Amino acid sequence: MLAFIHKIPILTTLLSGFFFVILYKHWDSKGRPPYLFWWTLGVLTYGLGTLTESIVGLFGWSEPVFKAWYILGALLGGFPLAQGSVYLIYSKRSADIMGGVVVVVIIIASVLVALSPINYELVETTRLTGNVMVWSKVRLITPFVNIYAFVFLVGGAFYSAYRYSKESVYRNRFIGNLLIAIGGLLPGIGGSFTKFGYTEVLYVTELLGIILIYLGYASIRKDSTLSLYSVQN
Repeated sequence: MLAFIHKIPILTTLLSGFFFVILYKHWDSKGRPPYLFWWTLGVLTYGLGTLTESIVGLFGWSEPVFKAWYILGALLGGFPLAQGSVYLIYSKRSADIMGGVVVVVIIIASVLVALSPINYELVETTRLTGNVMVWSKVRLITPFVNIYAFVFLVGGAFYSAYRYSKESVYRNRFIGNLLIAIGGLLPGIGGSFTKFGYTEVLYVTELLGIILIYLGYASIRKDSTLSLYSVQN
């Protein structure tokens, strides 16, 4: 059973690639607005993160793949998707400043992850966990980024769903944002299990998460009403 679960990221990567192409075309046809850029980037990094998991599932653990996984998953995580929501809710200037601060933090943390020695005694051939980093305090940075992602991806989607719930004409937008909120929440729940060595939970929640986010996006796209956020219209 565990061997099967370790192959789930392959499917997640393929779905993310499919979703990325759709979002890229949407971003390009819409005039390349910042919110769609960040959503497109978010799905790309999501897929790259699960690609590293796929490589480990197929070929086993390696230091470069592990560090790429940690940077793409634990550090970047849902940040790009959340930043897309920030550009919907706030002015471009405010969103630029907020995103810039987080990007600086992520760059610094990524350098530390790249330079951190590895405790090979803790390495498991088919399992990814941040416990193997000797510079363990680097992991204290991830909650800052994760909280930002939670507030603006999950919280932003729930907030939008609440706004759209007030009028039945926005039914598809309400459902779409609700699905995105739940989909954004699931990988975060799975990620918390990796701290205790249960990476398999993350693999399942990542797959469910990208499916729900895509279904939410599709629900919003088929809605013919104008968005409550002017930059989307």
